[in-house]
Amino acid sequence: MLRKVVRESNKVADVLAGLLRPQPMEKRFFSYPPEAAAYIVREEQAAVFNPHCAAAAAVLLKQNNYQRRKIITASMSTAGQVIRCKAAVAWESGKPLSMEQVEVAPPQKNEVRIKILFTSLCHTDVYFWDAKGQNPLFPRILGHEAGGIVESVGEGVTDLKQGDHVLPIFTGECRECAHCLSEESNLCNLLRINTDRGEMIHDGKSRFSINGKPIYHFLGTSTFSEYTVVHVGQVAKINPKAPLDKVCVLSCGMSTGFGATVNVAKPKKGQSVAIFGLGAVGLAAAEGARVSGASRIIGVDLNPNRFELAKKFGVTEFVNPKDHNKPVQEVIAEMTGGGVDRSVECTGSVQAMMAAFECVHDGWGVAVLVGVPNKDDAFKTHPVNLLNERTLKGTFFGNYKPRTDIPAVVEKYMNKELELDKFITHSVPFSEINKAFKLMLAGEGLRCVIRMGE
Repeated sequence: MLRKVVRESNKVADVLAGLLRPQPMEKRFFSYPPEAAAYIVREEQAAVFNPHCAAAAAVLLKQNNYQRRKIITASMSTAGQVIRCKAAVAWESGKPLSMEQVEVAPPQKNEVRIKILFTSLCHTDVYFWDAKGQNPLFPRILGHEAGGIVESVGEGVTDLKQGDHVLPIFTGECRECAHCLSEESNLCNLLRINTDRGEMIHDGKSRFSINGKPIYHFLGTSTFSEYTVVHVGQVAKINPKAPLDKVCVLSCGMSTGFGATVNVAKPKKGQSVAIFGLGAVGLAAAEGARVSGASRIIGVDLNPNRFELAKKFGVTEFVNPKDHNKPVQEVIAEMTGGGVDRSVECTGSVQAMMAAFECVHDGWGVAVLVGVPNKDDAFKTHPVNLLNERTLKGTFFGNYKPRTDIPAVVEKYMNKELELDKFITHSVPFSEINKAFKLMLAGEGLRCVIRMGE
C-alpha cells in the first residue's frame, strides 16, 4: 500500500518513504528536511500540500509505530544552527533573479525563522526589483506574500512555536506602541513598512549571507528564500488546516483591497460602489463590496480586457474613461443619479484619486484611497466637495492589524465567506521564479503562486 501511495505522490511522499530505509534512527530523520516530520505528526494537515501525503503518513505510523516525540525531534534538529538553502537573489535592478545557495542565520531576540512553502509575486516586488524612482538596495532577497511553517524561534518569542503555520506580513504589530493599542489604527511605530531597511531591527544586521557577504532583507520578510527570518510582530499564526498555497495571497494585496472596502468604506447592503483599477487589489476591493451586499459594483479601468474577468468578483458595470468626452466622475454621477455611495481607488494615479472622491454622492458618500502615488504627486479638489459632506479616507493594508486580524480573514476563507482561488491565475516552481516576473510585466493574470522546493 505504501509503495502505491508513493508512486502516486510527489517529492514529499518520497521523503516519507525515505524514512523507511534501513539506516540508523538518527540519520533516518536528521537527513530529511524539518517539514517531513510535520507531514507525519499532523496527518490531517498533510493533504494541504499533497493529497497523498496524509495516506502515506498514516501507513508509516501504522506499519512502523514511530513515536511522535522522536519525529518531532527531527524537525528541531536545525534550531540554533545556520541553514543553507536556495534563494532567488536580486543582484542588480531589472536583471533576472539568480538562484543561489544562501546561509540563513538563526533567529535572534523577538525573531522567527520560517520554512517558506509557498510565495506569490506582488507588484511591489517588481517595483523595487526595477528600482526606478526609489533608492536601489542590492543584493537583496525580495518577496513578501507567503505562507510557511515555523522552524525555530528566538529569545523572547512566546506566542509562536516550531510547527506553527504562519503568514509573514510586510508590516507589523508590536502590541505595545500607541498605534497598536488603538482600536482605530494599524500603523505600528516599531514595525511600520520601511522599504529602505535591509537589516533586522534587533541588531541592524542581515540574517542572509553568501560566502560571508550580507544579502539585504526586503520589507522584513524576504520570502523568495526557502527559509527566512522575520520579526515576531510581522508573523500571523493561522489555522493549520488552511491551504498555504491559497491563503498566502492574504499577506498583502488581497487583504489590502478587501479590507479597504469592508473595514474602511463599509458599504451597506444594497448600496453602490465604484472600484477604480481592476488589478488584483482592485478586484479584492470588489470582492469586499460583493461580500458586503452591494447592489451595484462599477469597475473603472483603462484596460477593457479586464472587464470580463472582473465579473467573477461581482463587478456589475464597467466604465472606461477613454470612451467618454467628459470626466469619469461626471459619467458615474449620471449613471447613479448623483453619485455612488462608496468608492475605492486602487491605482495610485492622482487623477483616479480625484475622480474617486468627486464621484461619490454628496451628503453621505465615502471615498477610500488605497493606491500609492509617486512621492511628488498631489491632487486638488474644490473645498465645497468636502463641505457638501463627502468623506475622503486613506487606508494602509486594509486597516488590518497583522497578528490580531489576519487569522480571522483566513477563517473567512475557510468558512467559504471569502473566495481566494479565483485570484490565483498562475503557478510556477521556485526554479522558474523569473517566469512569474515575465507574466506580471506582460499584464497576464492576477497572482502567480511560486511553489518552493521545486
